[in-house]
Amino acid sequence: MSELHRISVDPEICSGRPTIRGLRVRVKDILELLAAGASHEEILEDYPYLEPLDIVAVLEFAARQADHTILRVA
Repeated sequence: MSELHRISVDPEICSGRPTIRGLRVRVKDILELLAAGASHEEILEDYPYLEPLDIVAVLEFAARQADHTILRVA
């Protein structure tokens, strides 16, 4: 089941950058923590208002952003 409903974009929050559930935690911030080697448990400890499925939503969002059509010009 998709968890993308947890990701929101609101021009009034973080200048319209994707955030988790309208909180002022950007998807980018969590991705950077994961890329730096932080575990899910460490992130949830540092951000106690996040839920485990929020991290799943961040990863799903990033995966979908990375999948795009490649157009070839003949």
